[in-house]
Amino acid sequence: MNLVKEKPLILDGAMGSLLQNFSTSNNALWSSLLNINNPEAVFNLHREYLKAGADIITTNTFRTNPAAIKRSGEKLETKYFVEKSVEIALNAKDKHTIYVAGSNPPAEDCYQTERTLSTTELYDNHSHHIDLLMQCGVDFILNETQSHMDEIEIISAYCSSNKYPFIISLFFNNDLKLLSGEDVSFALNYIKEFAPICIMFNCIHYEQLEKLLDTVELNYDWGFYLNCGGTDYSESNLSCEISPKSYGEIVKRLVIKQPSIIGSCCGSSPAHTKILREIIDELYRN
Repeated sequence: MNLVKEKPLILDGAMGSLLQNFSTSNNALWSSLLNINNPEAVFNLHREYLKAGADIITTNTFRTNPAAIKRSGEKLETKYFVEKSVEIALNAKDKHTIYVAGSNPPAEDCYQTERTLSTTELYDNHSHHIDLLMQCGVDFILNETQSHMDEIEIISAYCSSNKYPFIISLFFNNDLKLLSGEDVSFALNYIKEFAPICIMFNCIHYEQLEKLLDTVELNYDWGFYLNCGGTDYSESNLSCEISPKSYGEIVKRLVIKQPSIIGSCCGSSPAHTKILREIIDELYRN
């Protein structure tokens, strides 16, 4: 599968930090429970991103993975949960010529330095969630906010061996290291051997990405969707701190590095997507 076009594709923006405005009764599942309790809210947000000009919408499955369900204590069947979640995105897509990315998160909290799950538990979590997303009809797997090398290894090998089109999007700290301690450059060299569609970076800030781009050469398809919600990564306290206009100025400085996919992460909204659409269409008008 090749997503490369004559100009960068626009990935949608935040789901969870907007949907948190609706009632969510279980922190372990965050906004994903709305796929069952309030599917209309999720559907409408997908459609807002499409209206804003997104080429890719992401399923609201950031917390439908088996490990999150187990942690939540909810009596939910993973297969049913994922099916309902993907169905909303596919219905929102309707006849639009866009891609639907299946969001596959870290097994535990994104910003948790020490993992508590065994290698077997990590494998079972990711393999089951990824299989279900593909079976439900997503176009590719978007493995988001990955910051631990053991999970990156599991995901890369599993998607590659099953011939699932996939993206891995990395989260790293100010020292350009994963939360598991490895240099980002090490992870990049590892991942590219499995031929992902694209390697991305998400939920980091502009300064972190700029620092990385000064130290590594990204001579393959890459992309980003940056944090627009400040430095507080708490899932229960996310708000917009980078306006659509300001984010647009940041993106203009990064486009010269020729990313293949551009989006926005926590704290963003369809207004950010609209700005990106306008910028890309203007830059590539001719």
